[in-house]
Amino acid sequence: MADTPPFAESERSATFRDAFRTSKHIVVIAGAGLSAASGIPTFRDGGGMWRSLDSTALATPEAFEANPSLVWQFYHYRRTKVLAAKANPAHKIIAKMSIRAQLKKVAPAAKTFHLVTQNVDRLSVDTLNDPLTDKPSATIESNASDKKLRAVFPNSILEMHGRIFDVRCTACEHCEEDRNDPLCPALGAADASFNDYTDAGTKEINIPLEQLPRCRACGALARPGVVWFGEKPYHLDEINSIVYKADMCLVIGTSSTVRPASTYAYRVQRHGGKVAVFNLDPSETDERADFVFRGGCETTLPSLFPELAT
Repeated sequence: MADTPPFAESERSATFRDAFRTSKHIVVIAGAGLSAASGIPTFRDGGGMWRSLDSTALATPEAFEANPSLVWQFYHYRRTKVLAAKANPAHKIIAKMSIRAQLKKVAPAAKTFHLVTQNVDRLSVDTLNDPLTDKPSATIESNASDKKLRAVFPNSILEMHGRIFDVRCTACEHCEEDRNDPLCPALGAADASFNDYTDAGTKEINIPLEQLPRCRACGALARPGVVWFGEKPYHLDEINSIVYKADMCLVIGTSSTVRPASTYAYRVQRHGGKVAVFNLDPSETDERADFVFRGGCETTLPSLFPELAT
């Protein structure tokens, strides 16, 4: 993209802010770029390889059936990266939009707000627990004024690809969140055996099935509670209803290549809504978007919404 003259950039930002201000039903479609500044590798950038293996090839039901030990080692690595991550300014801006009183500062006409995230890292949810104090783990006070200040739009976050900390049984479908690291001793031992990954790609550790994470309800083999390639995402009916109603769609940190999420922005436009893309790199959706803001969303969102950045 050619450099944009400062006056044109300012005019574009003002036009976007005017459109956002009058929006009534706002939806954010978020992808891996939202969490990239928090240090979480994506599948398709430099973090797309793990131990010299293609990460996308490990995120399938077939891969788990063929080699559950290898897939669990990969997800142990991903869980460890997420546990060490902290929310960045973009997470915090979006979290504040989920709160009625905060969104009114920038979109006084707004009636609904939803974040549809493809991310499994839980950072958006954790940030929403206490976005005003910058302490996601803090306990929300119970006094009446505080409750009003923190009133959140109902079901404002939909995690369509599941949750990295969920552990789901392969037999009885029992599912629960578990943030222990490691999930089981064998995963920790396997990870520790690698010397800074210098022998990655040449060394394989096979963990016996009985030593992999097990279901606490029935004892059967458990799997990561995420949606793999080839599986149906969660909340699709609800998301379709949200997209149908939306008059403003923010596409944040995603190249819009994975269906069905890749279709949502176009569907908002098709019934007269506006679309704004926030992405570090160019994508196919740019030329169709009403607004494009290039750069890390952790920088562009605070600059466009300074009212929510403090």
